[in-house]
Order: sequence, then C-alpha cells, then structure tokens
Amino acid sequence: MSLESAPPFVHLRVKSAYSLADGAIPVKGLVKLAAGLDMPAVALTDQGNLFGALEFAVTAADAGLQPVVGAVLGLNRASDEPGAGTADPDRLLLLAQDHTGYENLMALVSKGFLEGEGIEPAVGFAHLSARADGLIALDGVKGSPLGRHLMDGSSRAAAHLEAMQSLFDGRLYLEIQRHGQPHERALEARLLPLAAEHGLPIVATNDAHFAGKDQFDAHEVLSCIAQGVTLAHRDRHRLTPEHYFKTSQDMARLFADLPEAVENTWKIARRCAVMPRLHPPILPAFDDGSGQAETEVLARMAREGLEARLQALEPAADAALEQTYRDRLDFELGVIEQMGFPGYFLIVADFIQWAKGQGIPVGPGRGSGAGSLVAYSLTITDIDPLPFNLLFERFLNPERVSMPDFDIDFCQDRRDEVIAYVRDNYGSDRVAQIITFGKLQARAVVRDVGRVLGMPYGQTDRIAKLIPNNPAAPTTLAEAIAGDEQLQKMGRTEEIVAKLFDIGQRLEGLFRNASTHAAGVVIGDRDLTKLVPLYKDPRSDMPATQFNMKWVEPAGLVKFDFLGLKTLTVIAEAERLIRRFQPDFNINRIPLDDPKVFEMLSRAESVGIFQLESTGMRDVLRKLRPDRFEDIIAVVALYRPGPMENIPTYISRKHGEEKVHYLHPLLEPIVSETYGIMIYQEQVMQAAQALAGYSLGGADLLRRAMGKKLKSEMDKQKASFIDGAAANDIKEAKALEIFTQIEAFAGYGFNKSHAAAYALVSYQTAYLKAHFAEEFLCASMILDAGNTDKLAVFKSDLERLKIPLLPPDINASKPIFDVETDPETGRKAVRYALNAIKNVGGAAMEQLVAEREQGGPFKGLEDFAARVDTRAAGKRVMENLIAAGAFDRIDENRARLFINVDRLTRFGIALTEERNSAQTSLFGGPANGTGNGTGNGNGDASGSRDGGNGAATLQMLDAEDWPLQERLKREFDAIGFYLTAHPLDAYADALEKNRVQPIGELLTSGPKGNRVRIAGVVGARNERRSANGNRFAWITISDTTGSIEFVCFSEILMANRDNLEVGTPIFVEADRGKGASDGDLRLSAAKIEQLDTLIAKGSAGLRLFLSSPESLAPVSALIDGCSGGNDRVHIVIEIDEDREAEVVLNTRYRLSGPVRAAIKSVPGVEAVDF
Repeated sequence: MSLESAPPFVHLRVKSAYSLADGAIPVKGLVKLAAGLDMPAVALTDQGNLFGALEFAVTAADAGLQPVVGAVLGLNRASDEPGAGTADPDRLLLLAQDHTGYENLMALVSKGFLEGEGIEPAVGFAHLSARADGLIALDGVKGSPLGRHLMDGSSRAAAHLEAMQSLFDGRLYLEIQRHGQPHERALEARLLPLAAEHGLPIVATNDAHFAGKDQFDAHEVLSCIAQGVTLAHRDRHRLTPEHYFKTSQDMARLFADLPEAVENTWKIARRCAVMPRLHPPILPAFDDGSGQAETEVLARMAREGLEARLQALEPAADAALEQTYRDRLDFELGVIEQMGFPGYFLIVADFIQWAKGQGIPVGPGRGSGAGSLVAYSLTITDIDPLPFNLLFERFLNPERVSMPDFDIDFCQDRRDEVIAYVRDNYGSDRVAQIITFGKLQARAVVRDVGRVLGMPYGQTDRIAKLIPNNPAAPTTLAEAIAGDEQLQKMGRTEEIVAKLFDIGQRLEGLFRNASTHAAGVVIGDRDLTKLVPLYKDPRSDMPATQFNMKWVEPAGLVKFDFLGLKTLTVIAEAERLIRRFQPDFNINRIPLDDPKVFEMLSRAESVGIFQLESTGMRDVLRKLRPDRFEDIIAVVALYRPGPMENIPTYISRKHGEEKVHYLHPLLEPIVSETYGIMIYQEQVMQAAQALAGYSLGGADLLRRAMGKKLKSEMDKQKASFIDGAAANDIKEAKALEIFTQIEAFAGYGFNKSHAAAYALVSYQTAYLKAHFAEEFLCASMILDAGNTDKLAVFKSDLERLKIPLLPPDINASKPIFDVETDPETGRKAVRYALNAIKNVGGAAMEQLVAEREQGGPFKGLEDFAARVDTRAAGKRVMENLIAAGAFDRIDENRARLFINVDRLTRFGIALTEERNSAQTSLFGGPANGTGNGTGNGNGDASGSRDGGNGAATLQMLDAEDWPLQERLKREFDAIGFYLTAHPLDAYADALEKNRVQPIGELLTSGPKGNRVRIAGVVGARNERRSANGNRFAWITISDTTGSIEFVCFSEILMANRDNLEVGTPIFVEADRGKGASDGDLRLSAAKIEQLDTLIAKGSAGLRLFLSSPESLAPVSALIDGCSGGNDRVHIVIEIDEDREAEVVLNTRYRLSGPVRAAIKSVPGVEAVDF
C-alpha cells in the first residue's frame, strides 16, 4: 500500500496548552494544525484534566473536524504494590466513546482533583472500574500501568492485562510509540506478542507536545519552567524533537511495518462519535415552602417589597406616582415571566436578603441590574430606578433573549460567608467556583526563561523592569522590544538575550497555572459533574469548574458574580466606629442633597472617596463644583477615555458659560439633565424611542448595533430610524444627521444604571468624610494597612484636616487603626495600628494587645518581657516595633533599645522557662516587672539579681540615641513613610530662600502662575510607555504638608534617573499641563535637581555661634567627611560676656540639609546660613 493511499492517521494523544507548562499547543492552534493537514479528526488528551474539552469540541466541529475527547488519567498503584502511596501514579489514556463515556470521564477527572492526595490528580483502580463504561483505553507505553509492569519485569503484567481486558471489553488497545527513545523498542518487543496472545489491537500514537520540530527548544525551556530547573540540569525530564504534531505521512512512514497500528487510529476516532452537549441555562427550582409556583412567589415578594419601599419614600408618593411604580413593576414581572427567569431573580434575592439579615454589607447595585424595579423591590439593589430614569430594558430585553446577569458587591471580609450559605442551601455538590488560567506574560516569561537559560537574576530582572507593567492592557514582549532602544540593543549585542527574546516570544501567552476566578460562582440543579468536570484549587476548600468563564455557561450552568468590594468594608468599619457615640447611624438613611458633601467635593478634597480620588478626578471636581447627586453620576460615567472629551463642555454648560444645544426639541426632556450631552446608553435608547418610535427593547438592539458598528445591521437600523422619524415630521436629512450624531454618542455611552449605583457608593463615602472624617479615614487605613503608599496619603489628609495621627504605642495601639478621644478636650485622633508596622505579624500583635487588655499597661521593659513571649515575637518584630516608636513611652532612646533586643529576648525567655518549670531561674526568682531596665551596660549577662529582694533585673547596654535623620530613616523602613517628622524638615531654610511652595498649599490654594516650584522626597516612580513608544514616568513626592504627583517625560526622565530614586530629596520646577486652567494640577517636570545640590548653589556656608567650647567636638564629628564642596564654616565662640572669637576653617565643605540640621541640633550651637 502506498503512503498516498494509506488510511488517514488521527492523533489520539495530544497535549494542549491546558496541560499546564507541559503542552505548548493552544486549542485553536491544534484545530488549525489538524485542519491544515487535512486530518478528518483529532483528539485532545490533556494530563489529568478536561480544561479545554468543550472549547476544543466546539472549535473542531466548527472547523469541520471530528473532535475526540479524552484525558490522560492518573491511576494510583494497588495497595499491595511496591511504592503504593508514595510513587507517582501511572498514566492511562482514556477516550470518550459515547456520552456515557464522556460523563464517566468527567466524573473520573473530577474525583482525581477532589479526592486525590498527591501532587498529581489520580484515582484508584476501583474508581476506574466503576466508571469504565463508554470509555476506550490505551495502555502499554512508558508511564502507563502495563508499560511500568513490563519495564519492571513484574509478574503482575499478565494479571493487569486480564483485568483491563475484562473491564474494557472490546475497548482496550495496546499503544506503541516511536520517538526514537531506547525504551520504546524494548516495550514494543514485549507488547506485540502480548497483543497477539490476547487478541488485542495495537494503535500507534505520537505524544504531541508542540506543533513543529522548530518548537522543541522552546518546549524544553517550558518543561524546565514547570520542573523548576535549568537546561543544564542533568536529571530533568526530557522529551525529543520527535514529540511534535506529525503529519499522516510522517506516521505512515514511521509505522510502515505496522500499517494496522496507523489504521486503528482512524477506527478509534470513528468509534468516538460523541460531542460534549451544549445546554440552555439550568437553574435549581426555588421553593419557599408556600407551594406556589416561582412566578407567583416572585410576584408576591416583589409587590410586598414595593409597598415597603413606597412607605419609606421621602417625600411621600401621591396616588399617581404610586400607580406609576405599580405599572412599572407589573410590566417587569410580565417580561421576567415571559422570558422564564423568575427563578433567577428569586435565587439572587434569597442570598442577598440572607446576607443583609446577617449584617453583611451589600452594594446598592452594579451594572444594568440597577435599572430593575423588581430588583429594587426585592432589595437586590438599593437605588430607586424611577427618579434617575434607569431602564429595565437595558438589563432584560424582551426582544433579545439572554440570561440576566446580576453582579453583586459584598463586603470583602464577609463575601465567603455568603458563598458558604449558597453551598449549604443548594448543596455543596451543586455549587462551585469557576476556574481561571494564569498566562506567561511578558515580564514573567522573561524572568522564567532567563532563569532556565542560566542567566544571572540581576540581568533578567533589569530586562523585565524595562517592560511596561500595565495589568489592564498587558504589553507583549514584541511590543516592549519594538518600543525600547535598550532592549533592542541588548538583543543585537548579546547572544543570550537574543535567545531569551526568541524563546520568550514563543512561550508568551501559554498557560502556566490554574486558580479560581475572583468572583464567579455557578449554581446547578444536579451534581455538577453531570454537566462539567470539576477542579480543586489547593488554596481553596471549594471546588471549581474545569471550564473557564467563557465555556461554563454553554455547558448549562448559570454564573453569579460574588464580588468583594473593599469600599463596602470601609463603610462598614466607619459605621462601627461612628456607632460608638451615635448608635442609630445608618448609611442607607443619609440625605442625597447634603450641602457639606458637595462643598467638600467642590474643593476636590476627595482622598479616599470611591471613584473620585485620582489626581485627574480631583481636577474635574474642582472645576465642576458639583451641587447635586446627578453631577456625581455624570462624572462617574464621563471620566473614561473617549467620554472625557465632553467634560469641559459639561462643565461650561453647567456654569452657564456655554449655551445648551439640543439636536431636536424632542430630546430636551431626555438630555437636559446632562446639559444636552448624550452621556448614557439609556439616553440613546430613549432618544430612539422619542424620535423614531422604537420600543425600548428595539432601542436596546439599536444601541448594541451602534456599539458593534456592523455595517449591514447599521444600514437596517438607519432605514428604520429614518422611517420612524418621519412619523414625527422629522425630514430625512435631519433624521440622518441626528442618527449620525447619536451613533457617535453610542460608541462611548456609559451604562447609567451602573454609574448611578456606583455614584451612590461615592456619595456615601463622601458623606462619611464630610461628617465623620476621623472615623472614615481610620476605616480607610484599616483596609489599607498593608499598603504604605495609601497610608502615607491618608496621613497627609489627616494633617490637612488637622486630625492628629498618633504614633504606634504598645500601651495604646490596637492591632488595627482606631479612633481615640482625648478625655479632657474631647478631640478625636487616629491611633496608628501595630499590625501596620512592617514584618510584625498579626498573631503576635493580637497576643500583645490581649495581654495588655487583661493585665493592664506595660510598666517597663522587664514587665513587657515578663508578660509577652519575646521568643514567639522574634528579634525582627522587636526591632521594627522599636524603630517605629512603639516603645517610646517606655524609653525614648530607640538606639539603646535596638542594640539590646537580644538581651531583652533572652531575659524574656528565661522568665518564661522559669514560669513553665516552676523552679528558681538563673536570675534568682520571678521578675517583679517594675524596673525600667536601663542598667549600666558593663557586663555581658542579660540580667542579674537585685540583692535586696532576689528579683530579676534587666541589664542593658547604653548607647547614644540615633541622630534625627537616622531615626527617621529607620522609622521609614519600619512604617513605610515618615510619621513623626519628615526629612524635609532639615531643608526648611533652603526651601524658604528658594521660594518653594509647600505641597499642601499648592493642593488647597492652587499654583502661583504657570510654573510651580516644589520640593519633596521621592515616594514612588511608576514608569510607562506612551503610544509613540517614548518612556515617561509618574513621580510622587512628599513634603511635610502633603504629597503630589507629576509627570516626567522622556528627556527629563533619562537625565534624572539617579535623582528619582525612592527616598531622594529633590527640587522640581514643573509646568502646568496644556490647556490647564485655574485649579488644574496636571504638572509636568521641567527641571529636577537634588536638594543638596540646590543648597550648595545658594549658600556660601554656615556661621556657627557656640555658647560653649564643649560643642566643638560634636560639630567636628558631623562635618568630618563632608569636605570637597564650596561651603565655608565660620565658628564664633563666646569667650566671656563681652568678647567672642571668630575662626574661619580652611577646609571647604559640602554640607547637606541633614548635616546642617544635625549641626543646629547640637546643644549650645546656633547655626545661621550666609
């Protein structure tokens, strides 16, 4: 038989990218490969999973290929076999022959993940036996059960083969492979006689891991990434270049001596005529115990809920308005019933009402669902859709059948409680999270590939950092190289870097790991494994679907998004703090027209306020001067790329600086709220209804068509619009003009329902800040305790509001931030949290505070060591508590405490051991905890006996306290920002002399002209790349009054990289952005230099007035090592009351701001710049 007339070969063993970090063929690429080679069918057999099964089956079928769905199943060894329970599982290739087989395969791979105990998902032979129906098994290659027995020379081979032949009667094939590996020939020599002896067919497979031979080297690197080794590692798992996706001709030549082995691949494929089923949405039945149908239950609950809402309306609704609400409710109920979704609304209402009953904060709404009055009546949402003209048809369109989709925000700390309720209520086997896959993206692939190639970490890290990091729109490695000259030069001049870029681009985008989606949960009406396979994330107690978000719904499952919104937790924490003195406070009962809120927002004092706190948004607020809730809705919708262009027009029209223009008089009622600008998708729908007689459902279809810009559909819609407009006496030319302009608006229109719901959360946080600033900012700091950049921003805001931020204190602080009230003045302050100090550990701080609350404040170091387990706390914890100032009220000398941490720890350990053993300790007896433990520091022992009473005392080494700058640096390292003072304090004279504007003044009063002069310590540098490929950076600096951000474009950035390192004090001259007006703080750096350089230019030196010669030694110590500058030092010493002597030192010095400050702090010295 010629190769041309040979039966087609079908790949039956293929690992896709879903064989994580093992397979390198994406599903779409696999189908394209098979179709391009004119193969009639192809299999997908990933390792232990069915992650891509449905995606593969649908994609293959769409391409005219028959999909063969399978998996390589991990099979544990029998309990009486050597290595049982410890050795890696065997691997058996299973193919679904029919739908029973597909269900059994789903059940087996699910059990492997859910009940498997090893690293690799696996099941026992008993489980396989119970689920073998409808499956074809291929056994015999290396790693399979039979292959292992044959390679080990085990006597179990025959018994295993008989068991498999019985289990897979007529469905067992012996598999042979020829990749050129030595073990394959040895196995084949044993398999062929067994096949003849037992009457079993043989089948040829090629274990395809990558598309072509040219991908072998990239796959080698991928395999090393998975194994955590380098290419040079000798004992790593290896494949060969022959593990590529071979053609039929390749396989026919390879198995020319066994043509039946190739022919059987086609026979198997023909037997596997099963397609994973696509299902319409399946929901569990909702039963409230009343015996009523879901439609009746929904109508009853919605009507009861609406009446409760109407009773709470302020001002009270009149009869006509109430009827408007009831008519809208009846309309929505009719649509919901017609579309078959009562159960969906009832399920969502059930878990949201349960959450609210448990005191779990729930968001007022999210997405288009906020436009439903039924949802508002059921308390699914908390924003009334009628006053804000929110449209139900935007959420559920009777003219376009699709599942409703409520995305629900919960307090992030208690979201898991709601999911647990759903599992308990609907069955743990019917509820799961949704899988998601992490990809090898540009930065990660550079680091991983570089490590595998053996490149130094510093080199790959430097390359990775040159790749822009934008999670919202990740930059590809090719884009990064094309846009960066440094990367291009490295690739041209360094061979290893060129190889890194080549392999990195070939691996980029492949899946690396699986985890669970942050929000998605599915609820079914049956055991989920009958619809989808399940996965178990080792970090979660809850199973997840093996199909991702895109493919879980076609499998029949309905997705619910349980989102954790931090802002809701902030609001809840603020309410908790407020209710200490105002027990009845309820955020849901605040007025939406509070003048104090809008005055605060008009001043752009929006730090911490949801959606409104960015620099750009503050600029908008300052110019907008919002005075109604609708302004907040508008700004939430407008502040996005595209719509932002309309912000100046909106502001000008709001303030009467520009005339409001309407495209047609019929549009005035629709867009008058937004000053003639079409901002919302709902306005597009209402415009089509008013101008052209569309139903709102039809108008939603028009809106969607405009957004997709499909020409054929748009032509139809344009004709319908013009015809409908004619009925309103609108001529064709005018109708076409209006249609064109509406189409432009529709391209970036925002969902008003979502904007209104989020604007409500924005307003609630603004209300809290305007009326309860201490509690609100404290709550914000609680939720951002691990984010020092945010904490520094909140600290600056507290200072601006003149609210004290009290330092951490072991005798006052709690693990979390708290609000304290001075009992004498009644003034409130925020106390710094112990948990917010770096590297102290939450458990240790909980223990410390619990001990203090039980036993009272710590009286001294000995008392602290006696009561707190210093060994559990650890040396690093103690050092950071000291550096942060948490012991200052016991001993202000942080340096002395720091060098005695080991002594303190040993002292505490000895006391603990003494208590535990109830014996006399090394120190002679239990500590009385009354001393402050400064000691004389002359011995090495940590403690000694007090001869008077035998009690232990702590002996400590003595030391001078750290200089101010050292103290601040260590404080910064422990806390993450400057808390008790600021390094710029040392530059106060120079800043004043150089007319530098304080940042706080700049933020509140605005700039003095078009160029501003500011100074600060660099707190953050965030480099980006512009659309034209140029690098720029956002730089954040802080002074003693606040922090600010400015942009640094390419030329300035390149010239000042060293000056822009975090922690560097700098002086900046910055220009206001193009088109900036009063109050606009978009700043662009024009000049940057280090503050010490600025001082050196403007100062001739120091004149020091010494009241005592004893001051000379510390001054000399400070200026030693500072030579080499231009500063002269004059020393004036007082001889007696009438005489003084002035000495000019010959050496010229470079005196930095910190050195000048240190000199001025020496007792007996008064220093004056000249």
